[in-house]
Amino acid sequence: MPSPVQIIPIAGLPEIRQDDNLGALIIDAVHRQGEALEDGDVLVVTQKAVSKAEGRLVDLASVTPSPLAIQIASEHQRDPRHTEVVLRESKRIVRMDRGVIIAETRHGFRCANAGVDASNVGGKECVALLPEDSDASARRIRAHILKSLSIDLAVIISDTFGRPWREGAANAAIGAAGINPLLDYRGQEDPNGYELRTTTIAIADELASAAELVMGKLDRVPVALIKGYPYPRGDTGIGVLIRPPERDLFR
Repeated sequence: MPSPVQIIPIAGLPEIRQDDNLGALIIDAVHRQGEALEDGDVLVVTQKAVSKAEGRLVDLASVTPSPLAIQIASEHQRDPRHTEVVLRESKRIVRMDRGVIIAETRHGFRCANAGVDASNVGGKECVALLPEDSDASARRIRAHILKSLSIDLAVIISDTFGRPWREGAANAAIGAAGINPLLDYRGQEDPNGYELRTTTIAIADELASAAELVMGKLDRVPVALIKGYPYPRGDTGIGVLIRPPERDLFR
């Protein structure tokens, strides 16, 4: 039988500021809560906390919108400065309709507004950008915990993405360290002897999505601690989850 999995919200972190050491803040919050970090745990950390610590915030007062941003914003009652930041963060516009911009970022993510978000950033005149390198962000948190506590765990950076063909959003992994984001079942046999040929499960996304159940969007819980999941160790980073263009049937 598979072992039970426990998902613990880590509350009590202070408001994250630029240059804060997230690894140190997480250790303190976990200990104050009476929990313990252990080898094999998984920490899921929200993108917003990482972006704040890494100074990935933009004051809209400093943004001069381009004519294109002004045109797009005027058609859908959007802030043209916000739209300008979205365009700057986009490598490619995948689809733009009814005021929604689906963009491909330079990281390879395809998401609404290139990941630019105005929620939970501390003011109406500010937006948060995705981290420059979320894998590196995860590695820094993991390295600090390994150095400070000699504990080998995995770190996932999560963000909320919409999903094609389904209503509602779900958390997904945008950065990872210490874990292979994919669990590959190919070559294994099911109980009836059928050999699996294509099945790989995006476990980093599943762990990120499960963590959101205890984080919430309004509860100021930027970290979740997952215990009991026997994930495959690795440091491939999140790139293995991004489908290459030649295999993308919907590109």
